[in-house]
Amino acid sequence: MQIPCPLCGDRDLREFTVRGHALGAARPEGEVWSDAWDDFIHNRDNPAGRTEELWYHSGGCGAWLVVDRDTTTHEVFGTRLAREVLE
Repeated sequence: MQIPCPLCGDRDLREFTVRGHALGAARPEGEVWSDAWDDFIHNRDNPAGRTEELWYHSGGCGAWLVVDRDTTTHEVFGTRLAREVLE
């Protein structure tokens, strides 16, 4: 699978680390362990189909990307720098 990095061009999947959904769950309030913290850390949605995810170009330029892809076919529809999307 190739990921098109906006800064480096098409790069191999192995150069990236996926974090999860681009607009995922917000961090729970407070610093004490709670059911909300347990849910935030251990439970993630795993949708089938098109989604946007945060990927880190750990083996390249070090940029955070928002990758628009289909989780069932692995087709990548596009990428954007996360700093441009999440500001």
